[in-house]
Amino acid sequence: MPKKGKAKNTLNKAKHTKLMNRKINKVKLEKQLHKKRLKAIIKKANQEKKED
Repeated sequence: MPKKGKAKNTLNKAKHTKLMNRKINKVKLEKQLHKKRLKAIIKKANQEKKED
């Protein structure tokens, strides 16, 4: 028979999911920023090559 009362661990699971989503989004954002920086550096380097 199922237990009566509220389900066990639902609060912890919700908090964990929230924190993990926050972490995943942070990593995605960092990767995007890194790519933008690299593209800017490459663009600048290519531009300097063309000028020379």
